[in-house]
Amino acid sequence: MTIELRVNGRTHSVDVDPGTPLLYVLRNDLELDAVKFGCGLAQCGACTVLVQGQATRSCVTAVSSVIGKEITTLEGLGTSEHMHPIQEAFRREQAAQCGYCISGMIMNAKAFLDHVPQPTEAQIRAGLSGILCRCGTHLEIVRAVQRAAGNLRKP
Repeated sequence: MTIELRVNGRTHSVDVDPGTPLLYVLRNDLELDAVKFGCGLAQCGACTVLVQGQATRSCVTAVSSVIGKEITTLEGLGTSEHMHPIQEAFRREQAAQCGYCISGMIMNAKAFLDHVPQPTEAQIRAGLSGILCRCGTHLEIVRAVQRAAGNLRKP
């Protein structure tokens, strides 16, 4: 079946089964490799993208459920030349080691800050608690979100 998806501001037509996980379409058909396969059970968060601004686990989201909705991946936030403030904050705080969870972490942080623009440290920790990271950069990740919150408040 041919399905039209709106990803990162562009419309794409893909020929896939409607039940195919969005993750596979993003990675395999659209070649957007920032989104990662982690667990396949919506538990780790490595596959997080934004659907209509909401953090969404793409590994368990059928592609048919996002037809007509705006999907944003890490590639859609910014580029290495023109980073989104959240991406820049993660870079400045060196908030990645292996980098596997970072796309999901950044996408979750974007959705979180859109709803809680001036969070406390406790709110940040709670807001990101569903994204699993084994590297130990948790302090840097919290600082990155704090930095981004400050940057997002500036005109």
